[in-house]
Amino acid sequence: MTFIVLFEDADGKEHLRQAHMADHLAFLAANAGIITAAGPLFAANGDGHGGMWNVATEDVASVEALVRADPFYPTGLRKTYTVLEWRHVFRDGAPVKP
Repeated sequence: MTFIVLFEDADGKEHLRQAHMADHLAFLAANAGIITAAGPLFAANGDGHGGMWNVATEDVASVEALVRADPFYPTGLRKTYTVLEWRHVFRDGAPVKP
């Protein structure tokens, strides 16, 4: 299954991102077979607005375990996160076959 994780960052905690970025990137690299894409999100005005992961795993419990294992998680940087199942149906101008 594929999941999307949407993260909303807490106000006033931006300094924590850079303080823990090296550990966060090492965590993503160590889980590259499961977290297949990750990156920051921005509001229309360019302000940071959290982040997103694309995760390939069997169940929501596995996704939540990854979220809790991320070095960003215990710092207070993340205000909330939402896990959504995603079904890829279109790519490169064509439908994706199940």
